[in-house]
Amino acid sequence: MQGDFLPISKADMNRRGWDELDVLLVSADAYVDHPSFACALLGRLLEKHGYRVGIIAQPDWKNAGSLKVMGKPRLCCMISGGNIDSMVAHYTSTRKKRSSDQYSPGGKAGFRPDRPTIVYSNLARQAFGDVPIIIGGIEASLRRLAHYDYWQDLVRKSILQDSKADLLVYGMGELQTIEIADRLAKGEDISQLHDIQGTCFSLSEKEFGSGACLAFEPVTLPSFEEVSQRDKVSNTPTPDGQNAYAKAFNIQMMHENPFEKKCLIQASNGRIIVQNPPARPLKENEFDSLYELPFQRMWHPVYDKDGGIPAISEVQFSITSNRGCYGGCSFCAITNHQGRIIQTRSLESLVREAKTLTRHKDFKGYINDLGGPTANFQCPACEKQLTKGPCSNRQCMFPTPCPNVRDSHMQYIRKLEAVASVPGVKKVFIRSGIRFDYLMLCADEKTRRLFIEKLVRNHVSGQLKVAPEHICNSVLQCMGKSPVEVYDSFREAYFEENRRQGKKQFIIPYLIAAHPGSTLDDAIELALYMRKQGFVPDQVQEFYPTPATVSTCMYYTGLDPRPGENFRKVFVPKGREANLQRALLQFNKRENRPLVLEALRKANRQDLAKVLLPR
Repeated sequence: MQGDFLPISKADMNRRGWDELDVLLVSADAYVDHPSFACALLGRLLEKHGYRVGIIAQPDWKNAGSLKVMGKPRLCCMISGGNIDSMVAHYTSTRKKRSSDQYSPGGKAGFRPDRPTIVYSNLARQAFGDVPIIIGGIEASLRRLAHYDYWQDLVRKSILQDSKADLLVYGMGELQTIEIADRLAKGEDISQLHDIQGTCFSLSEKEFGSGACLAFEPVTLPSFEEVSQRDKVSNTPTPDGQNAYAKAFNIQMMHENPFEKKCLIQASNGRIIVQNPPARPLKENEFDSLYELPFQRMWHPVYDKDGGIPAISEVQFSITSNRGCYGGCSFCAITNHQGRIIQTRSLESLVREAKTLTRHKDFKGYINDLGGPTANFQCPACEKQLTKGPCSNRQCMFPTPCPNVRDSHMQYIRKLEAVASVPGVKKVFIRSGIRFDYLMLCADEKTRRLFIEKLVRNHVSGQLKVAPEHICNSVLQCMGKSPVEVYDSFREAYFEENRRQGKKQFIIPYLIAAHPGSTLDDAIELALYMRKQGFVPDQVQEFYPTPATVSTCMYYTGLDPRPGENFRKVFVPKGREANLQRALLQFNKRENRPLVLEALRKANRQDLAKVLLPR
């Protein structure tokens, strides 16, 4: 019965003639059978490998019986907190509760708890006793070691300890998921699965002391107790604790290589957390086959009465062509989750998927996106990465592009043209983000001109979204971004090409307020820059300290942990200062006038009041 939705009930199992599941997947998201939703993708992959798999989406977290609707799974229970971090899904950057949830029925909030990976894991232990529990997904992946938690404003220990799971899968998880299932099916105990790359596990001090449980050479991180030190009187982080945290983060960044056979170990509350090296990158044929599994590309019909699941709208008719990112943005967790080595699909596979989309009853001829985390990264940064992995002591694009970085814009152009030529496809847009610095600094002039010409002619729907993030180079340095001059050169080339083609298409820049390193003077300069460009954003992104990013480490420690930065001190705007910087990004809103005036007074720039404030 491949091609139908995966089972979500005992009745579904009966229709397939199953008396039990091999693997139960539990997700904090509603069940959408589309490759952009990890639970569906891993479920389909397990199905392809012959496993009987079922999905329980958004169970009642107050009732262990909600996990028993399809019985006890034979091999294991795999748990995910969903496609995005649950705390980000529930709270704004100012810690205010959100009123909606795009991954829930009808877009309504309240279908899942805070920190569902922990809640569901404890629920599964109540429901199934000794059945192996494996956690994964973005929530587990970014909390695999001791991490700063913005919502509680303290360092939390590994999610492995709070969830009491047997194994943690980090990264995208396909290779680990199948290896775990295969080995459990052969009769191996979960305690024997300590040699799988892309996983973490916990050991007692006695087990660790025996040395028999490690499959890779250990590298020691500062302990949880060291990185979480707080002053007993003020209950604020101590300088020693902040220094230890930055050091631990630095070591983690130095060991992001799947070809380096080393594991990270961190002592924590009498246990030892072990992080094995990352999983290897997928081969092209493996990546192709994933996205050609028999997805329904729709939410499960059980949600029809609620109006469906809003999150599918942006991705239903989009095509993933690559994963991973070597851009090195400090505020982004993609590198930590997907890795720095770009993995790509073949042109032929992309064309086959486009043909599949044209047969969908709701397809109107428009492919909303062809890309990935960074659309124009269409090959690994350099040949070396394919056998040696990424460099540990420098980034590929920052502070300047490495001389070995390869240009892949022609590969991307060929893929765009091939998909656009599929009968029934009217237009292919690029919405997943273009690294303009990669285009302007790594492509030769002929390729650069050709790409911009085709971009403007064929792949922009009125406005192009790009991410300069800021315009002050000192802030951009903290962000891991190229100097503003690079953005200005791209912007000029883009508008010049629009004029040449007789078009009037716009640029919508993503900007971040109050990022570590940004002073009030920097925020004022950004406001003046926007005024000069005649653009003020409708929506403002205030820096959000999410787990496992460089920027969050800066926010918590006031130090730059990146290799080569020598733990230099970084100014961190917080509280009122952050509010003022955010207001300056929307200086033309009348409700922001008091904050803008306060910011100008504080910076001794009252002379700018007539320039920035509406009359």
